[in-house]
Amino acid sequence: MPAVGRSAAFFDLDKTVIAKSSALAFGRPFYRDGLISRRDVIKGAYAQLLFRVGGGSDEQTMSKTRDYLAALVKGWRAEQVRQIVRETLEELISPYIYAEAVLLIEEHRAAGRDVVLVSTSGDEMVRPIGEQLGVTDIIATRMVIGDDGCYTGDVDFYAAGPNKVVAVKELAAERDYDLATCYAYSDSVTDAGLLGLVGHPTAVNPDRGLRKIAIERAWPMLAFRHPIPLGRRLRERPAVPVTAAAIGVGVGLAIAFALYSKHRRTKAALTAA
Repeated sequence: MPAVGRSAAFFDLDKTVIAKSSALAFGRPFYRDGLISRRDVIKGAYAQLLFRVGGGSDEQTMSKTRDYLAALVKGWRAEQVRQIVRETLEELISPYIYAEAVLLIEEHRAAGRDVVLVSTSGDEMVRPIGEQLGVTDIIATRMVIGDDGCYTGDVDFYAAGPNKVVAVKELAAERDYDLATCYAYSDSVTDAGLLGLVGHPTAVNPDRGLRKIAIERAWPMLAFRHPIPLGRRLRERPAVPVTAAAIGVGVGLAIAFALYSKHRRTKAALTAA
């Protein structure tokens, strides 16, 4: 991964860096502390399922999800949310961080690239996760907080779909990134625009829609399968699963070539059929 000019690696969060939905992970403590009802927990999980299975990339679906989120958190104290996240992060998120993702982040950093987490989840959730990974550059959903410290029910920025592309372009212009030398990683078809924006896109644990696009465009695909508690990962370094180590910088080009060749053969076989 040679660094050329100023460059960055953009990582989606859910199912790419962590093996679960960050927003749904905090449903239990939010329910315990009286912020949401049992009905909200079920409705949120169902909405997340529909969003992921259906792709959720159309404007109407994203607008409904944004409006539901805004109505749900209206009146919550922002500091209470931050406190809940801080207190439960070690239990709910740390055990589910992919060792492969941590390795990849370290390698990009070693190559001189900035690392940016790009997530639809709220900034209050994403930023502490980033801190655990040593990542301070965050693009996430931001809710408006009133003078009383509570959410107003308005959304300052909804980091989903095309909005991610807009935010990344703005950051690239601000920092003079050469997007042709940048990298991006995601599992979801909703991030196809983000992946297509950079010179080095990679589909990680891709859903059906993204897998189809990755095959058509000959994008590399990676399978992350080893969520390991971050504390254990750091203590035991460099003891990483062999399949994770295979993604390392030393054999990156070989892996990319193998994946590319495999998908070209797959595409050719489908065409012949």
